[in-house]
Amino acid sequence: MAKHQEYMQQALQQARLAWGVSKPNPAVGCVLVRDDMVVGQGHTQELGHAHAEVMALKQAGANAQGATAYVTLEPCSHYGRTPPCTKALIKAGVDMVVYGCEDPNPLVAGRGLQQLKEAGVTVVGPVLPAACAAINPGFMHAMANGKPYVFSKLASSLDGRIAMASGESQWITGAAARAQVHLMRAQSCAVITGIGSLLVDNPSMTCRQSELQMAGVSDKQWARIKQPLRVVLDSQLRAPINAKIFAQPGPVLVLTCIDDISLHQPYLDLGVEVAVVPGVEGKVDLAKAVQLLQQRGCQQLMLEAGAGLNASFLQAGLVDNLQVFMAPKLLGAGGKPLLAQDIDHLEDAWQLAFSQVQQVGEDLLLSMDLS
Repeated sequence: MAKHQEYMQQALQQARLAWGVSKPNPAVGCVLVRDDMVVGQGHTQELGHAHAEVMALKQAGANAQGATAYVTLEPCSHYGRTPPCTKALIKAGVDMVVYGCEDPNPLVAGRGLQQLKEAGVTVVGPVLPAACAAINPGFMHAMANGKPYVFSKLASSLDGRIAMASGESQWITGAAARAQVHLMRAQSCAVITGIGSLLVDNPSMTCRQSELQMAGVSDKQWARIKQPLRVVLDSQLRAPINAKIFAQPGPVLVLTCIDDISLHQPYLDLGVEVAVVPGVEGKVDLAKAVQLLQQRGCQQLMLEAGAGLNASFLQAGLVDNLQVFMAPKLLGAGGKPLLAQDIDHLEDAWQLAFSQVQQVGEDLLLSMDLS
């Protein structure tokens, strides 16, 4: 089992190379081992191109015969944009497949493993299932629950403040934390912000090369990373057309309640897409917004917004996870709180469950699931 875990760790390293590249397909890694030597390895390519197993088999060539394949996710067994990976493994003569976790996609869901067994391939697993599932939280959640995985990225001081009373907030957290945020953006299908944050901070919301390099992304991988869809919730179309977010590379979508096409035109002229979403009390219906993004194939949505929009998403029951970068700073009572919601009774407090706590540079990253 120790050897299986060792090679699965190598497969996980391959899977991370697909972050930001393979979406909306899951980031999968594969390592082929024969006589205790790695003879092939690969990761999922861009949408419509080869999967991890095919890349590893291509590298291994004839050495795939009699090898063991270590794959972070159960091999696919259906025809989509590419043929089934199970058939490629069987045809290559692989003796054993060690898998990290099962594929929750209803089109697969154990069928891949069954096809391999029926063809006489030994199947072992799951091996390091939690780590393998954690590579693709959006895909795993969307396939299992039928809705996108929504997480909110927040940065706060130790006393729970996201900005000074003046609004000053750059920077509460350190450079390593900010680099990790860019990696989170790269992993996500869409990044959502609100008009309030746009007017105050004028963010770009892109994945930038310098920060991704700090997060461990190579120049080669950076060149292949797709910018996430940047989504601005702007109920009344107040976003200035010279906002930074509209001048950066990558797609931008403005969601609004205003259906007057003439008011859309200044944004359309910039190459920005505008979509009308039903309103609730003059504001974009958040559930409808998430549904629209799901219809566009978005599986993982990252919320980068202020205290007000975060509270609204929580109250709408749309948040699955909080990623809070906490800095070793105290901003005092006058600072702006993490959440713009008055809660009068302890029994009404939001109850969270820690899923992971790690140090990122000088800060802590607290990953918490909504219970």
